[in-house]
Amino acid sequence: MNRTFDTLMWGATVLLIFVFISLFGSMIIELAGTNALSFPHFDRIWFAIKLSLLTATISSVVAILSSVPVAYLFSRQSFFGKAFIDTLLDLPIVLSPIALGAMLLIFFNTAVGKQIEHHFGAIVFEVKGIVVAQFFVIVGLSIRLLRTTFEGIDPEYENLARTLGYNKIQTFQKVVIPMAGRGLMGSFLLVWGRAIGEFGATVTLAGATTMKTETIPTAIYLSFESADITGALIYITILVVMSLAILFFVRSVQGGKL
Repeated sequence: MNRTFDTLMWGATVLLIFVFISLFGSMIIELAGTNALSFPHFDRIWFAIKLSLLTATISSVVAILSSVPVAYLFSRQSFFGKAFIDTLLDLPIVLSPIALGAMLLIFFNTAVGKQIEHHFGAIVFEVKGIVVAQFFVIVGLSIRLLRTTFEGIDPEYENLARTLGYNKIQTFQKVVIPMAGRGLMGSFLLVWGRAIGEFGATVTLAGATTMKTETIPTAIYLSFESADITGALIYITILVVMSLAILFFVRSVQGGKL
């Protein structure tokens, strides 16, 4: 019976690994059969990479900074309506990015949204729209990851710091943040990777304009739309490599091997 159980577990694992290897392998074989080195639009590739890195970095930094106080509050306090608010903040994790992008598009067509654009510049169908869309897609994940990090810190350390004369701000800065450092870095990298791969909300709010709002996922979409299979494969390969690098780096951070 034990051998049967182990066989089932290993069988399912090997099958799933085979499926993923088949996906990657088919992409590599297809790319090898194209003349990728003579691809004439490397300026577009570089533009898409730079725009993806820039917007993902900005949106991720803002998301992490916004999430830290919220995640810490939810990890330490109980209050009326906590379950409802917690569920509301989790909504971007499960909500379709296209639906979220449509909600943002509708919002910026309201009086409040137009006032925001009046003071901060155009957002809809602009690069700023990419940052806004990415932020709302990743902020729920950011809060969830950071809350798990803070919940893993024993409150007794904070109580001890308070008995030694630290106030709450000093305790948070000198005790909680240093202890959560590895979790903060890992959370940032994960939401950053998610922001780089974001497409649905981005294309809905910021559009898909070549050499303007063309992130890597948008470039993949535009390449397939114009039947440019070689370009699409190049962009996909870049995105896969970047995603794998981020995941490996997150594992090294969590394992203390920076």
